[in-house]
Amino acid sequence: MKHRERKNPDRSLVSGGSDIAIALRYDGDNAPRVTAKGSDLVADQITRIAEANDVPLYPNRELATALVQVPLGDEVPEELYRAVAEVIAFAYIVAGKTPEGFTPPGGSDDGDTSLCRIGYDPKQDP
Repeated sequence: MKHRERKNPDRSLVSGGSDIAIALRYDGDNAPRVTAKGSDLVADQITRIAEANDVPLYPNRELATALVQVPLGDEVPEELYRAVAEVIAFAYIVAGKTPEGFTPPGGSDDGDTSLCRIGYDPKQDP
């Protein structure tokens, strides 16, 4: 799958394979929120809607399993912040964007995010 420019780096989808999908929204000011979640057919629908709207898909079964326990509309619990931060970073990277005031490792502020890879392997894209 080729990644085109993403328009919504504030939205992301965590997938637990084909059977779990969790949509997240991060406004930059508050904790990320669970905006949609589901399993099986609902997960497929969430994934199709996300793909149609250029929302990045971050496959992580363990995180998806934890996030499915969060009530719809609630903020992500603090104990999941680090894992969800990786999802948000991934969404920004595939969008070719950096958060305001961010300076990547090495001190460059030229928009090059190549030093910020977080485990995305394009060879494993479905």
